[in-house]
Order: sequence, then structure tokens, then C-alpha cells
Amino acid sequence: MVQITSSLPAESKVDAVFHLLDNGSKQGYIGESISQLEHALQAALYATQANADDETVLAALLHDIGQFCSAKEMKRMIVEELDDTGSIGLSKDADDKGAEQSVGIVGHERLGAEYLRKLGFSQKVCELVESHVVAKRYLTAVDQQYYEDLSNASKLSLKFQGGSFSPEDAAAFEKDPLFKEKVQLRKWDDASKVVDLQTPDLETYRVMAINHLKCNVQP
Repeated sequence: MVQITSSLPAESKVDAVFHLLDNGSKQGYIGESISQLEHALQAALYATQANADDETVLAALLHDIGQFCSAKEMKRMIVEELDDTGSIGLSKDADDKGAEQSVGIVGHERLGAEYLRKLGFSQKVCELVESHVVAKRYLTAVDQQYYEDLSNASKLSLKFQGGSFSPEDAAAFEKDPLFKEKVQLRKWDDASKVVDLQTPDLETYRVMAINHLKCNVQP
């Protein structure tokens, strides 16, 4: 695996991220009949069709990158940046391989966001990635039909993600400056489970990702 450092050129960073995503073609998406890569490409397609800006399209493409960040190399690289709540990896009630396939990596949204931050992706991209689970907790709190329409796998994972928001938490989330974008990304996420949907391939987004990293170079 490529060791990710801030000194790597943007092209090498994108190579590393796209390698992870490409491996998703070999992994089923949690509880669905599509692959992880297909899920990511569908979300990016919906964002593109909605004329979202590049940061939002990239967040849609990369929103589940934390599902691939369970390798020891990545955990060593970023685990010190996260709090010690035990949310990285599987929950105590889901510690076998079958459970992992059912509910995914618990805390994957934070793991993925921190990974992208270390690569140099913008705060907006990272915040959208980090919030796609929070948005699910919000939507299940304010829209009963939304909850009913969730797949069984998504309902199960909600239990490990903290459950639905309280009314107070929901009201606070609505004041977030990126509230609309976060909710919309979650809805694209939920819709991205279509078997045999034709999408642009991963390489379609390479130049966008490279240009984004080059423009977001930190002093």
C-alpha cells in the first residue's frame, strides 16, 4: 500500500484513493446486490446530475471511503486523530465477519473524513463525508416514512450509529451551514443501490480530484 504523506503529489494521492475505491468492485455493498464501487459511482452520478459543485460530487464519490480504511496501515496513520470511544471498527455486538458485512464499519464516516483530511481534501468535502451518517440520524427523527423506506441493513446499522436524533439534536442540526448539502448527500446515498445502473467510470473523476487537491494546498 502507498504510504500517504502530505508531501506526495496530488496525482499520487488520487492514485491511492482510487485504488481503494477500485477494490470496492470486489466488495458487496452492505446488504445490497451491488458492489461498494457501484454504490460510490451512483452517488457521484446523482450529485453530478443535480449540478452540484465539485466538492459535493467528490464527497458523494468518497462518502464511504472509510469502509475501506480498516487496513492496519491506515488505522496506524490516523487513529491518533480520533477520540478513544471505540467507535473505530466493529461494535461489540458485531465483531465477526458476517456482522461487518451486515452493518459496515462502525465510525466509518469519521475514519474516512480524517483520511481525506490528511490527503488534503477541503473542509467541505471532509465535513460532508463525516456527516452522511449524522444526516441519516436526522432524517429518521423527522420523517417516519424515510425510516420505513430504509433497507433492513440500513435500519440495523442505525442502531450502531447512535439511533435517531432527539428533537433538540434535530433542531441543532438544521442550523448547520451545510445542512441542505448534508441531507441531500444522504438522500443520494440512500438512492445509490440500483442494480445494473449505468454510470460514468471511476476515471471520469480523476482530473476533478487532482485539481481539487492542487487548489486546496495548505500553506
